[in-house]
Amino acid sequence: MISKKNPFNGLFGVFEDSFPDGWGKLLIDRWLISKGFLPAEVGLIDRLSLVGESGIGAITYKPAQSTELKDPQNHSIGYYADEVHKILNNQPSFSLDEMVNKAGSSGGARPKVLLKLKSEDWLIKFPSSMDPKNVGEIEYEYSLKAKKCGIIMPETKLFEGKYFGVKRFDIQNNKRMHLHSAAGLLYASHRLPSLDYKELFKATLYLCRNMLEVEKMFRLMVFNVLIGNKDDHAKNFSFIYQEDHWEVSPAYDLLPSEGFNGNHSTTVMGKGLPDISDCLETARIVKLDSRKAKMIVEEVKDEVSS
Repeated sequence: MISKKNPFNGLFGVFEDSFPDGWGKLLIDRWLISKGFLPAEVGLIDRLSLVGESGIGAITYKPAQSTELKDPQNHSIGYYADEVHKILNNQPSFSLDEMVNKAGSSGGARPKVLLKLKSEDWLIKFPSSMDPKNVGEIEYEYSLKAKKCGIIMPETKLFEGKYFGVKRFDIQNNKRMHLHSAAGLLYASHRLPSLDYKELFKATLYLCRNMLEVEKMFRLMVFNVLIGNKDDHAKNFSFIYQEDHWEVSPAYDLLPSEGFNGNHSTTVMGKGLPDISDCLETARIVKLDSRKAKMIVEEVKDEVSS
């Protein structure tokens, strides 16, 4: 089998899922420069070797070119917030090795660290230079709202009253779980609009073989449309392997956002600014029970409006 050239530069999509994105890539590139390497000259295979065993999901890479610290320490969350501020503002950071160790494998654009807190694995987010200062509180409130809407979410917390944290769901009982994004499975770019919810639902049914999983994805679509989460790109939908089958993963990155030019990154019936009628038409096309679809819409509407 030969991988496609686009959108992952000839890398198979499931391995592309292992790469850090945004913040993680910035850290790795700065770390490479500090070690005397030009980031542009470090190829895909070498970058996978830098991921080693620290990536999201169950896939690991050997031999690993380790960025592990000899004596790793856990500092306060405030300490990491200060280091993030320094790095975003191009100020000297004497903890670059440590920040790479804590966040160099993480996905997403917003700064974050991966910490073990009371023997549990957590991902803690910090505001980017483009975010409102209370973005952590906003995301936490929407995570609670999503749960009330019937959307399956991992455990979330607001640390120190301002930093949003989510418990990692790709690690269960100290076991790494296979986790892959719609982007990686469908070769759909997450940087440009490349997916419609109709295609996402069809892929969900094909992979999971269960219409209940399509219902979960439909509920998530309705929530995204109603709250204006337009950053619903292909990497913000994932599938997790549970025992002997695939399921839609717990939801993440749910908060109002601008998306691509003010449009939803994943379209609904080809529309970047859809309404509920477009959601229901998508349900009809993929043969989701109409009564069930309308019930989900009303349930989500009631919670969002409250």
